Amino acid sequence: MSEIAISVDKVSKMYRLGEVGTGTLSHDLNRWWHKVKGKEDPYLLLGEENKRDSKDTNSNYVWALKDISFDVEDGQVLGIIGKNGAGKSTLLKLLSRVTAPTTGTIKAKGRIASLLEVGTGFHPELTGKENIFLNGAILGMTRPEIKRKLDEIVDFSGVARYVDTPVKRYSSGMYVRLAFAVAAFLEPEILIVDEVLAVGDAEFQKKCIGRMKDVSEGEGRTVLFVSHNLATIRSLCSHTILMENGRLSYEGDTAVAIEKYMSGNDVGDRKREVSWSGDARPSAPELAVSRIRIVNEKGDDTALLATENEVNVEIEYEVRETIKNLRVMVVLFNVEGIEVFSTSDFYFQNSSRVRTPGKYKSTCHIPSYLLNGGKYVAEIHFEIPSVKNVVSDLSLPFEISELSLNQLGVTMGKYPGGIVHPKLEWSVEQV
Repeated sequence: MSEIAISVDKVSKMYRLGEVGTGTLSHDLNRWWHKVKGKEDPYLLLGEENKRDSKDTNSNYVWALKDISFDVEDGQVLGIIGKNGAGKSTLLKLLSRVTAPTTGTIKAKGRIASLLEVGTGFHPELTGKENIFLNGAILGMTRPEIKRKLDEIVDFSGVARYVDTPVKRYSSGMYVRLAFAVAAFLEPEILIVDEVLAVGDAEFQKKCIGRMKDVSEGEGRTVLFVSHNLATIRSLCSHTILMENGRLSYEGDTAVAIEKYMSGNDVGDRKREVSWSGDARPSAPELAVSRIRIVNEKGDDTALLATENEVNVEIEYEVRETIKNLRVMVVLFNVEGIEVFSTSDFYFQNSSRVRTPGKYKSTCHIPSYLLNGGKYVAEIHFEIPSVKNVVSDLSLPFEISELSLNQLGVTMGKYPGGIVHPKLEWSVEQV
């Protein structure tokens, strides 16, 4: 039986809304007095569930995490999934000891290396090489140990030309490349990786996934991985936990966790649109996204979709500064988290592939009779190939009816199997 690398027992984390710190002096004195009397913190009773879209509040205290318990075995790759605001990053910060839990205990065996945000653990004034030695020292490694790994780290990161340059001059992609290489090659017993890898380009993400497999399968180290890319979670993790509103909704087989997560998306007959305005728009210096919606061939985003309908994914955005080689991608997943296909507008632009400042709409046209009935999620990504991800991880769920009415007026059910439902040419003749 494998040993336990991480044990999380009834861990909760509370935050006070709208304030920096724990609150007023009277709150602190009240807490201290209850502690002296051997009583529970009175403000723990006021905490509300972490529902980020709720406007009705009776308290300024919220449980970012509530009663989380699970164990991770040595050499296991644990996936952590859930909607934005579910508590995934808070959990990783507790495991990385960036902050302490309000209640409960966390026990970890061995050194922990974390990659939570771009630039985590790096000093901007130090060079890349100096930061490698700094991070190694923080992990408790000796200088000779770090020197033995130095060439591998630099080679994997692909920043050899800039390794003697202060990291404050690095791009976000270069930051992530070097930070992941440091975390993965300095031999921690536990590697914790947040969705920060999305900043890297597709080629580097593939290298990172391969390295995490080597770390777990080849070296027997433990990996905790948060991602919205369900296909990656499925291929990398045998065990997954699903977070929802700060609570652990499910723990177990990855396929089951993904199915529960996808089924939990509201993909009924509601309006298939998500839009943002002002500062709330998903954005980068280069562009800001205004709206994503899914419509049929008539431009209707409320009518029920069926297999004979064309499905159009419309993406509206504003380009803030001139961009060359921008690629708007749609990656489609089914309810089990299996990638159906990915496509982009890269080859449907003008010959210069330059987008000047202004408002744009990219539309992906999915022909009728291509998809079988069922639930799907369209993920939207903006990237400059081999350079950077601009905006990622925008998603919109939708459903295609299992019943369709063909031109002969015959109602047909879902095809027996498969994701696609193509209308292929047949010939029928008596011989």
